Amino acid sequence: MDFKQNQKINQVTENTLVVGIDIAKRTHYACFVDDRGRVLQKSFSVSQSRDGFEHFYQRILAAMKEYGKTEVIVGIEPTGHYWLNLAYFLGERGIPLVMANPMHVKRSKELDDNLPTKHDRKDALVIARLVKDGRFSYPRILKDMEAELRVGSAFRSKLTEELGMVKNRMIRWLDRYFPEFSQVFPSFGKMAMAVLECTPFPSDLHQKQLDEVLSLYRQVEGLKSPQRPKAIRLIEVAAHSIGVTEGREMARIEIATLVRRYHQLELEIESVPEQLVKLIETSVEYDWLSTVPGLGDTTIVDLLAEIGSFSHYENPRQLIKLAGLTLRENSSGQHKGQKRISKRGRRKLRALLFRVMIPMIRHNEAFKKLHEYYTTRRVNPLRKKQSIVVLCGKLLKVLHGIGTKHKAFDAERMMKDIPCLADAM
Repeated sequence: MDFKQNQKINQVTENTLVVGIDIAKRTHYACFVDDRGRVLQKSFSVSQSRDGFEHFYQRILAAMKEYGKTEVIVGIEPTGHYWLNLAYFLGERGIPLVMANPMHVKRSKELDDNLPTKHDRKDALVIARLVKDGRFSYPRILKDMEAELRVGSAFRSKLTEELGMVKNRMIRWLDRYFPEFSQVFPSFGKMAMAVLECTPFPSDLHQKQLDEVLSLYRQVEGLKSPQRPKAIRLIEVAAHSIGVTEGREMARIEIATLVRRYHQLELEIESVPEQLVKLIETSVEYDWLSTVPGLGDTTIVDLLAEIGSFSHYENPRQLIKLAGLTLRENSSGQHKGQKRISKRGRRKLRALLFRVMIPMIRHNEAFKKLHEYYTTRRVNPLRKKQSIVVLCGKLLKVLHGIGTKHKAFDAERMMKDIPCLADAM
Protein backbone atom coordinates (compact mmCIF):
# COMPACT_ATOMS: atom_id res chain seq x y z
CA MET A 1 0.00 0.00 0.00
CA ASP A 2 1.54 3.33 -1.00
CA PHE A 3 1.75 6.53 1.01
CA LYS A 4 -1.15 8.19 -0.79
CA GLN A 5 -3.39 5.23 0.01
CA ASN A 6 -2.50 5.68 3.68
CA GLN A 7 -3.44 9.35 3.37
CA LYS A 8 -6.86 8.40 2.03
CA ILE A 9 -7.42 5.97 4.90
CA ASN A 10 -6.31 8.57 7.45
CA GLN A 11 -8.78 11.05 5.96
CA VAL A 12 -11.63 9.01 7.47
CA THR A 13 -11.53 9.26 11.24
CA GLU A 14 -13.97 8.52 14.06
CA ASN A 15 -15.28 12.06 13.61
CA THR A 16 -16.12 11.52 9.94
CA LEU A 17 -19.58 10.82 8.54
CA VAL A 18 -19.15 8.65 5.45
CA VAL A 19 -21.87 8.93 2.83
CA GLY A 20 -22.21 6.52 -0.09
CA ILE A 21 -24.45 7.42 -3.02
CA ASP A 22 -25.56 5.26 -5.90
CA ILE A 23 -26.17 7.64 -8.80
CA ALA A 24 -29.14 7.31 -11.15
CA LYS A 25 -30.93 9.56 -13.63
CA ARG A 26 -33.96 10.52 -11.52
CA THR A 27 -33.51 9.10 -8.02
CA HIS A 28 -30.22 8.48 -6.20
CA TYR A 29 -29.84 6.37 -3.06
CA ALA A 30 -27.63 7.41 -0.13
CA CYS A 31 -26.41 5.57 2.94
CA PHE A 32 -24.61 6.88 6.09
CA VAL A 33 -21.88 4.83 7.81
CA ASP A 34 -19.16 5.58 10.37
CA ASP A 35 -15.39 5.06 10.13
CA ARG A 36 -15.82 1.34 10.94
CA GLY A 37 -18.40 0.79 8.21
CA ARG A 38 -21.30 0.45 10.66
CA VAL A 39 -24.60 1.63 9.22
CA LEU A 40 -25.86 4.83 10.84
CA GLN A 41 -28.77 5.39 8.49
CA LYS A 42 -30.08 2.88 6.00
CA SER A 43 -30.28 3.74 2.32
CA PHE A 44 -32.80 6.43 1.44
CA SER A 45 -33.77 8.10 -1.81
CA VAL A 46 -32.47 11.46 -3.03
CA SER A 47 -34.40 13.16 -5.82
CA GLN A 48 -32.45 14.70 -8.71
CA SER A 49 -33.84 18.17 -8.07
CA ARG A 50 -33.11 21.33 -6.06
CA ASP A 51 -35.52 20.28 -3.31
CA GLY A 52 -34.06 16.77 -3.26
CA PHE A 53 -30.50 18.10 -2.94
CA GLU A 54 -31.47 20.56 -0.19
CA HIS A 55 -33.25 17.81 1.74
CA PHE A 56 -30.18 15.57 1.36
CA TYR A 57 -27.90 18.36 2.62
CA GLN A 58 -30.11 18.93 5.67
CA ARG A 59 -30.04 15.17 6.44
CA ILE A 60 -26.24 15.27 6.36
CA LEU A 61 -26.16 18.19 8.82
CA ALA A 62 -28.71 16.48 11.08
CA ALA A 63 -26.76 13.18 11.04
CA MET A 64 -23.49 14.97 11.88
CA LYS A 65 -25.16 16.59 14.88
CA GLU A 66 -26.90 13.38 16.00
CA TYR A 67 -23.79 11.18 15.84
CA GLY A 68 -21.26 13.79 16.93
CA LYS A 69 -19.42 14.03 13.63
CA THR A 70 -17.43 17.11 12.70
CA GLU A 71 -16.45 16.08 9.19
CA VAL A 72 -18.19 14.48 6.22
CA ILE A 73 -17.05 12.79 3.02
CA VAL A 74 -19.39 11.83 0.19
CA GLY A 75 -18.50 8.99 -2.15
CA ILE A 76 -20.22 8.16 -5.42
CA GLU A 77 -19.97 5.64 -8.21
CA PRO A 78 -19.85 7.79 -11.37
CA THR A 79 -22.71 6.94 -13.70
CA GLY A 80 -22.56 8.82 -16.98
CA HIS A 81 -23.07 12.55 -16.47
CA TYR A 82 -25.83 12.30 -13.86
CA TRP A 83 -23.48 12.92 -10.92
CA LEU A 84 -22.31 16.35 -12.11
CA ASN A 85 -25.30 18.32 -10.81
CA LEU A 86 -24.88 16.88 -7.33
CA ALA A 87 -21.10 17.39 -7.44
CA TYR A 88 -21.41 21.11 -8.13
CA PHE A 89 -24.14 21.44 -5.49
CA LEU A 90 -21.97 19.81 -2.80
CA GLY A 91 -18.91 21.76 -3.93
CA GLU A 92 -20.71 25.04 -3.35
CA ARG A 93 -21.32 23.94 0.26
CA GLY A 94 -17.77 22.80 0.91
CA ILE A 95 -18.55 19.08 1.13
CA PRO A 96 -15.74 16.93 -0.34
CA LEU A 97 -16.77 14.48 -3.03
CA VAL A 98 -14.80 11.36 -3.97
CA MET A 99 -15.35 8.56 -6.46
CA ALA A 100 -15.40 4.79 -6.02
CA ASN A 101 -14.26 2.77 -9.01
CA PRO A 102 -17.28 1.01 -10.61
CA MET A 103 -15.16 -2.12 -11.00
CA HIS A 104 -14.43 -2.12 -7.25
CA VAL A 105 -18.14 -1.73 -6.49
CA LYS A 106 -18.99 -4.62 -8.78
CA ARG A 107 -16.40 -6.97 -7.29
CA SER A 108 -16.96 -6.15 -3.61
CA LYS A 109 -20.75 -6.22 -3.42
CA GLU A 110 -20.75 -9.92 -2.43
CA LEU A 111 -18.56 -9.41 0.66
CA ASP A 112 -21.48 -8.71 3.00
CA ASP A 113 -24.18 -11.20 1.96
CA ASN A 114 -22.26 -13.55 -0.39
CA LEU A 115 -24.91 -12.91 -3.02
CA PRO A 116 -24.43 -11.42 -6.52
CA THR A 117 -27.62 -9.38 -6.17
CA LYS A 118 -27.57 -5.78 -7.34
CA HIS A 119 -29.88 -2.94 -6.40
CA ASP A 120 -29.47 0.74 -5.64
CA ARG A 121 -29.85 0.48 -1.86
CA LYS A 122 -27.19 -2.20 -1.61
CA ASP A 123 -24.78 -0.34 -3.92
CA ALA A 124 -24.99 2.80 -1.76
CA LEU A 125 -23.76 0.82 1.27
CA VAL A 126 -21.01 -0.89 -0.75
CA ILE A 127 -19.78 2.51 -1.98
CA ALA A 128 -19.79 3.96 1.55
CA ARG A 129 -17.67 1.07 2.87
CA LEU A 130 -15.21 1.39 0.00
CA VAL A 131 -14.80 5.06 0.84
CA LYS A 132 -14.16 4.41 4.54
CA ASP A 133 -11.39 1.99 3.49
CA GLY A 134 -9.76 4.66 1.35
CA ARG A 135 -10.75 2.95 -1.92
CA PHE A 136 -11.56 6.11 -3.79
CA SER A 137 -10.14 8.77 -6.08
CA TYR A 138 -10.54 12.51 -6.23
CA PRO A 139 -12.55 13.81 -9.19
CA ARG A 140 -11.54 17.02 -10.91
CA ILE A 141 -14.56 19.29 -10.99
CA LEU A 142 -14.11 21.40 -14.11
CA LYS A 143 -14.45 25.16 -13.95
CA ASP A 144 -13.87 28.20 -16.17
CA MET A 145 -11.64 27.49 -19.19
CA GLU A 146 -11.23 23.78 -18.40
CA ALA A 147 -14.99 23.29 -18.48
CA GLU A 148 -15.25 25.22 -21.75
CA LEU A 149 -12.51 23.10 -23.35
CA ARG A 150 -14.04 19.81 -22.20
CA VAL A 151 -17.51 20.75 -23.47
CA GLY A 152 -16.17 22.18 -26.74
CA SER A 153 -13.90 19.23 -27.46
CA ALA A 154 -16.70 16.75 -26.76
CA PHE A 155 -19.06 18.76 -28.98
CA ARG A 156 -16.56 18.73 -31.84
CA SER A 157 -16.11 14.97 -31.46
CA LYS A 158 -19.88 14.51 -31.68
CA LEU A 159 -20.04 16.67 -34.80
CA THR A 160 -17.22 14.66 -36.40
CA GLU A 161 -19.00 11.44 -35.49
CA GLU A 162 -22.23 12.75 -37.00
CA LEU A 163 -20.38 13.76 -40.18
CA GLY A 164 -19.14 10.18 -40.49
CA MET A 165 -22.70 8.91 -40.12
CA VAL A 166 -23.89 11.27 -42.85
CA LYS A 167 -21.09 10.05 -45.12
CA ASN A 168 -22.14 6.45 -44.51
CA ARG A 169 -25.75 7.28 -45.35
CA MET A 170 -24.64 8.96 -48.56
CA ILE A 171 -22.55 5.91 -49.49
CA ARG A 172 -25.54 3.67 -48.82
CA TRP A 173 -27.70 5.93 -51.00
CA LEU A 174 -25.15 5.80 -53.84
CA ASP A 175 -24.86 2.02 -53.60
CA ARG A 176 -28.54 1.85 -54.44
CA TYR A 177 -29.07 4.63 -56.98
CA PHE A 178 -25.62 5.37 -58.49
CA PRO A 179 -23.16 2.56 -57.62
CA GLU A 180 -20.69 3.67 -60.33
CA PHE A 181 -20.21 7.05 -58.61
CA SER A 182 -17.25 5.81 -56.54
CA GLN A 183 -15.35 4.89 -59.73
CA VAL A 184 -15.10 8.60 -60.49
CA PHE A 185 -15.11 10.10 -56.99
CA PRO A 186 -13.49 7.89 -54.33
CA SER A 187 -14.06 10.61 -51.70
CA PHE A 188 -16.51 13.42 -51.06
CA GLY A 189 -14.63 16.41 -52.42
CA LYS A 190 -16.09 19.68 -53.68
CA MET A 191 -16.90 18.38 -57.14
CA ALA A 192 -18.39 15.14 -55.79
CA MET A 193 -20.73 17.15 -53.57
CA ALA A 194 -21.65 19.39 -56.52
CA VAL A 195 -22.59 16.30 -58.54
CA LEU A 196 -24.81 15.02 -55.72
CA GLU A 197 -26.43 18.42 -55.44
CA CYS A 198 -27.10 18.96 -59.18
CA THR A 199 -27.17 15.52 -60.84
CA PRO A 200 -27.49 12.80 -58.18
CA PHE A 201 -29.08 10.19 -60.51
CA PRO A 202 -27.53 8.66 -63.64
CA SER A 203 -30.65 9.68 -65.55
CA ASP A 204 -29.88 13.33 -64.73
CA LEU A 205 -26.82 13.03 -66.99
CA HIS A 206 -28.61 11.25 -69.81
CA GLN A 207 -28.25 13.01 -73.20
CA LYS A 208 -26.56 16.02 -71.58
CA GLN A 209 -23.54 17.67 -73.21
CA LEU A 210 -20.30 18.08 -71.31
CA ASP A 211 -20.43 21.89 -71.30
CA GLU A 212 -24.01 21.82 -70.03
CA VAL A 213 -23.02 19.59 -67.13
CA LEU A 214 -19.97 21.70 -66.27
CA SER A 215 -22.13 24.82 -66.34
CA LEU A 216 -24.46 23.26 -63.77
CA TYR A 217 -21.58 22.44 -61.45
CA ARG A 218 -20.12 25.97 -61.70
CA GLN A 219 -23.31 27.32 -60.18
CA VAL A 220 -22.52 25.50 -56.93
CA GLU A 221 -20.93 27.79 -54.37
CA GLY A 222 -17.22 27.11 -53.85
CA LEU A 223 -16.67 25.25 -57.14
CA LYS A 224 -15.39 27.59 -59.86
CA SER A 225 -13.44 25.12 -62.00
CA PRO A 226 -14.96 21.60 -62.14
CA GLN A 227 -12.61 18.99 -63.56
CA ARG A 228 -13.44 18.13 -67.16
CA PRO A 229 -11.88 14.60 -67.16
CA LYS A 230 -13.98 13.59 -64.17
CA ALA A 231 -17.11 15.02 -65.73
CA ILE A 232 -16.43 13.06 -68.94
CA ARG A 233 -15.87 9.87 -66.96
CA LEU A 234 -19.02 10.49 -64.92
CA ILE A 235 -21.17 10.80 -68.06
CA GLU A 236 -19.66 7.57 -69.40
CA VAL A 237 -20.38 5.47 -66.28
CA ALA A 238 -23.84 7.02 -65.92
CA ALA A 239 -24.78 5.75 -69.37
CA HIS A 240 -24.28 2.13 -68.20
CA SER A 241 -25.43 2.46 -64.60
CA ILE A 242 -27.25 -0.38 -62.82
CA GLY A 243 -28.71 1.99 -60.22
CA VAL A 244 -32.24 1.49 -58.91
CA THR A 245 -34.80 3.64 -60.71
CA GLU A 246 -37.77 3.16 -58.38
CA GLY A 247 -38.59 5.57 -55.55
CA ARG A 248 -36.51 8.35 -57.01
CA GLU A 249 -38.79 11.21 -55.96
CA MET A 250 -38.26 10.63 -52.24
CA ALA A 251 -34.68 9.50 -52.83
CA ARG A 252 -33.93 12.90 -54.40
CA ILE A 253 -35.25 14.62 -51.28
CA GLU A 254 -33.16 12.31 -49.13
CA ILE A 255 -29.87 13.00 -50.91
CA ALA A 256 -30.56 16.75 -50.98
CA THR A 257 -31.11 16.67 -47.20
CA LEU A 258 -27.90 14.68 -46.67
CA VAL A 259 -25.87 17.08 -48.82
CA ARG A 260 -27.19 20.10 -46.89
CA ARG A 261 -26.44 18.44 -43.56
CA TYR A 262 -22.95 17.50 -44.77
CA HIS A 263 -22.13 21.12 -45.67
CA GLN A 264 -23.62 22.37 -42.40
CA LEU A 265 -21.53 19.95 -40.34
CA GLU A 266 -18.37 20.94 -42.21
CA LEU A 267 -18.95 24.60 -41.32
CA GLU A 268 -19.72 23.79 -37.68
CA ILE A 269 -16.68 21.52 -37.32
CA GLU A 270 -14.51 24.27 -38.78
CA SER A 271 -15.86 27.00 -36.49
CA VAL A 272 -15.68 25.14 -33.14
CA PRO A 273 -11.86 24.62 -33.14
CA GLU A 274 -11.36 28.31 -33.87
CA GLN A 275 -13.24 29.21 -30.70
CA LEU A 276 -11.33 26.61 -28.68
CA VAL A 277 -7.95 27.83 -29.94
CA LYS A 278 -8.86 31.38 -28.91
CA LEU A 279 -9.56 30.04 -25.42
CA ILE A 280 -6.26 28.20 -24.98
CA GLU A 281 -4.23 31.07 -26.41
CA THR A 282 -5.10 32.98 -23.23
CA SER A 283 -3.52 30.26 -21.04
CA VAL A 284 0.10 30.32 -19.92
CA GLU A 285 0.65 26.64 -20.77
CA TYR A 286 -0.21 27.15 -24.45
CA ASP A 287 2.91 29.26 -25.08
CA TRP A 288 5.16 26.46 -23.84
CA LEU A 289 3.27 23.48 -25.29
CA SER A 290 3.30 25.07 -28.74
CA THR A 291 7.12 24.89 -28.73
CA VAL A 292 6.96 21.09 -29.21
CA PRO A 293 7.46 20.28 -32.93
CA GLY A 294 4.54 18.24 -34.26
CA LEU A 295 2.08 19.44 -31.61
CA GLY A 296 -0.59 21.54 -33.33
CA ASP A 297 -3.25 23.79 -31.86
CA THR A 298 -6.01 21.18 -32.25
CA THR A 299 -3.94 18.59 -30.41
CA ILE A 300 -3.16 21.02 -27.59
CA VAL A 301 -6.88 21.76 -27.27
CA ASP A 302 -7.72 18.05 -27.02
CA LEU A 303 -4.90 17.42 -24.52
CA LEU A 304 -5.93 20.24 -22.21
CA ALA A 305 -9.58 19.20 -22.57
CA GLU A 306 -8.76 15.69 -21.34
CA ILE A 307 -6.05 16.55 -18.81
CA GLY A 308 -6.80 20.08 -17.69
CA SER A 309 -3.91 22.14 -16.42
CA PHE A 310 -0.68 20.20 -15.93
CA SER A 311 -0.31 22.00 -12.59
CA HIS A 312 -3.02 19.67 -11.19
CA TYR A 313 -0.56 16.75 -11.26
CA GLU A 314 2.42 16.47 -8.92
CA ASN A 315 4.07 13.69 -10.91
CA PRO A 316 3.87 12.72 -14.60
CA ARG A 317 3.17 9.14 -13.50
CA GLN A 318 -0.30 10.37 -12.57
CA LEU A 319 -0.85 11.39 -16.20
CA ILE A 320 0.40 8.03 -17.45
CA LYS A 321 -2.05 6.29 -15.12
CA LEU A 322 -4.83 8.65 -16.21
CA ALA A 323 -4.21 7.60 -19.82
CA GLY A 324 -4.26 3.89 -18.90
CA LEU A 325 -0.66 3.40 -20.05
CA THR A 326 0.66 1.83 -16.85
CA LEU A 327 1.89 -1.73 -17.32
CA ARG A 328 0.12 -4.71 -15.79
CA GLU A 329 1.52 -8.21 -15.38
CA ASN A 330 -0.18 -11.55 -14.84
CA SER A 331 2.43 -13.81 -13.22
CA SER A 332 2.24 -16.67 -10.74
CA GLY A 333 5.01 -18.88 -9.40
CA GLN A 334 7.43 -19.73 -12.21
CA HIS A 335 5.06 -18.40 -14.85
CA LYS A 336 5.93 -14.89 -15.98
CA GLY A 337 3.10 -13.31 -17.91
CA GLN A 338 3.54 -10.76 -20.64
CA LYS A 339 3.28 -7.13 -19.61
CA ARG A 340 0.52 -5.08 -21.21
CA ILE A 341 -0.91 -1.64 -20.66
CA SER A 342 -3.75 -1.54 -18.15
CA LYS A 343 -6.19 0.51 -20.30
CA ARG A 344 -7.69 1.70 -17.01
CA GLY A 345 -8.05 5.39 -17.63
CA ARG A 346 -9.35 7.95 -20.08
CA ARG A 347 -9.85 6.14 -23.37
CA LYS A 348 -10.03 9.36 -25.39
CA LEU A 349 -6.72 10.57 -23.95
CA ARG A 350 -5.03 7.28 -24.80
CA ALA A 351 -6.39 7.34 -28.36
CA LEU A 352 -5.30 10.97 -28.75
CA LEU A 353 -1.74 10.16 -27.68
CA PHE A 354 -1.55 7.33 -30.22
CA ARG A 355 -2.85 9.58 -32.99
CA VAL A 356 -0.34 12.29 -32.08
CA MET A 357 2.63 9.98 -31.81
CA ILE A 358 2.39 8.55 -35.35
CA PRO A 359 3.18 11.88 -37.08
CA MET A 360 5.58 12.93 -34.30
CA ILE A 361 7.95 10.04 -34.94
CA ARG A 362 8.08 11.25 -38.54
CA HIS A 363 8.41 15.00 -38.10
CA ASN A 364 9.87 15.49 -34.61
CA GLU A 365 13.56 14.64 -34.84
CA ALA A 366 13.93 13.82 -31.13
CA PHE A 367 11.01 11.37 -31.01
CA LYS A 368 12.08 9.92 -34.35
CA LYS A 369 15.53 9.06 -32.97
CA LEU A 370 14.01 7.63 -29.80
CA HIS A 371 11.69 5.42 -31.84
CA GLU A 372 14.62 4.16 -33.93
CA TYR A 373 16.61 3.47 -30.78
CA TYR A 374 13.84 1.52 -29.02
CA THR A 375 13.10 -0.64 -32.07
CA THR A 376 16.72 -1.36 -33.08
CA ARG A 377 18.67 -1.59 -29.81
CA ARG A 378 20.56 -4.84 -29.25
CA VAL A 379 19.17 -5.57 -25.80
CA ASN A 380 15.39 -5.98 -25.54
CA PRO A 381 14.35 -4.27 -28.80
CA LEU A 382 10.71 -3.21 -28.85
CA ARG A 383 8.14 -3.80 -31.54
CA LYS A 384 6.86 -0.67 -33.24
CA LYS A 385 3.62 -0.60 -31.30
CA GLN A 386 5.44 -1.17 -28.01
CA SER A 387 7.78 1.69 -28.85
CA ILE A 388 4.83 3.99 -29.56
CA VAL A 389 3.33 3.13 -26.15
CA VAL A 390 6.62 4.00 -24.44
CA LEU A 391 6.89 7.24 -26.41
CA CYS A 392 3.32 8.21 -25.44
CA GLY A 393 4.40 8.00 -21.80
CA LYS A 394 7.57 9.93 -22.65
CA LEU A 395 5.49 12.65 -24.31
CA LEU A 396 3.34 13.03 -21.19
CA LYS A 397 6.47 13.38 -19.06
CA VAL A 398 7.89 16.00 -21.41
CA LEU A 399 4.64 17.95 -21.56
CA HIS A 400 4.30 17.82 -17.76
CA GLY A 401 7.80 19.27 -17.37
CA ILE A 402 7.15 21.97 -19.97
CA GLY A 403 3.74 22.88 -18.57
CA THR A 404 4.77 23.04 -14.89
CA LYS A 405 8.27 24.53 -15.22
CA HIS A 406 7.33 26.91 -18.06
CA LYS A 407 10.27 26.01 -20.26
CA ALA A 408 10.44 25.53 -24.02
CA PHE A 409 10.89 22.08 -25.53
CA ASP A 410 14.55 20.98 -25.46
CA ALA A 411 15.34 17.85 -27.49
CA GLU A 412 18.83 17.45 -26.02
CA ARG A 413 17.57 17.55 -22.46
CA MET A 414 14.80 15.09 -23.28
CA MET A 415 17.27 12.45 -24.48
CA LYS A 416 19.98 13.14 -21.92
CA ASP A 417 19.26 9.82 -20.20
CA ILE A 418 20.28 7.94 -23.37
CA PRO A 419 23.94 8.97 -23.94
CA CYS A 420 24.30 7.48 -27.40
CA LEU A 421 21.36 9.56 -28.65
CA ALA A 422 22.38 12.71 -26.78
CA ASP A 423 25.73 12.65 -28.57
CA ALA A 424 24.00 12.31 -31.96
CA MET A 425 21.87 15.44 -31.45
